[in-house]
Amino acid sequence: MSVRFPMPLRPGDRVGVTAPSSGVPEAMRGRLDVALGDIRARGYEVVVGACMDGSGHVSAPAAERADELMSMLTDPAVKAIVPPWGGETAIDLIPLLDWDRLREAEPTWVVGFSDMSTLMTPLTLLTGTATLHGNNLMDTPYRVPDGLLSWLDIVAAPPGHRFTQTPPGRHRTVGFDDYVLHPDLREYTLDARGGWTRLGGDGDGDVVAEGRLIGGCVDVLCNLAGTPYLDVPAFARERSPEGLLVYVEVCESDAFTTCRQLHGMRLAGFFDGANAILVGRTGAADRPSLSQHEAVLDALGSLNVPVIADVECGHVPPYMPIVNGAYGRVVHTASRSELAQTLR
Repeated sequence: MSVRFPMPLRPGDRVGVTAPSSGVPEAMRGRLDVALGDIRARGYEVVVGACMDGSGHVSAPAAERADELMSMLTDPAVKAIVPPWGGETAIDLIPLLDWDRLREAEPTWVVGFSDMSTLMTPLTLLTGTATLHGNNLMDTPYRVPDGLLSWLDIVAAPPGHRFTQTPPGRHRTVGFDDYVLHPDLREYTLDARGGWTRLGGDGDGDVVAEGRLIGGCVDVLCNLAGTPYLDVPAFARERSPEGLLVYVEVCESDAFTTCRQLHGMRLAGFFDGANAILVGRTGAADRPSLSQHEAVLDALGSLNVPVIADVECGHVPPYMPIVNGAYGRVVHTASRSELAQTLR
């Protein structure tokens, strides 16, 4: 079975905005307005849902969030859905979604990362619909560094389109931008230099690997490991006999926790069929006897596949969007690092 790719967005198409996890505090509504304005500037109509309240850790009761998300996913007029950001407990929507109905619905682009992985990765695995990991709505106003793309570029790409992204060589190490004081901020603070890192074995060895892309945020996906909602081996058998490129990224788990989470995901088959593994750059804490890189190798080194770390697919800006379900080709050598993705 092939992967289902949503149709490319065209001017006049409708973009749904809802918060399946955390909403937007009133003090940050200015940033939300700036981000919505950027989508409208591309010629799209924006529909903001009712589940957007940011006074607590979720935007609304689980049933209401699930209903709103289902409504947008099954509305043929809504061509893309993007949340303001992630959150904490999107997992409570999992049993409330009508997965059979979603398999029959026309594919819709779902965009986001962090807690959105809880919903997007199962959506690709269970329905075969491509989803787009990267650039939540509140990140959209930032100018994209050279070598990378915005989610708005990717959702407008035609079927079969191939695009290549390269690391910009700069990233952020400290702090967060203040959207209350600076709602219209458009420049990333990228205060450090660095590229991708090959972990284990011959750290200087070249890597060239291909496969269908699947992955997301470790902190939240680990809670679905071993359930029917994160059955990567079945996805590989049915939709990617050529193998996978699996990517993961850590938000805030310290190195010990990361190690345990990745061990559990490996035991549950999450990395089965991987031709290579990409690991996002993280600001999460090392421990005195175990770094984040060492935690990855401890859990995944026995797989004997290339592991490339410090990829721009996580919580450290800037962001390299990755399409779950796209066919990928990763190259990492002493002189070149790139990830090509084809929407097929």
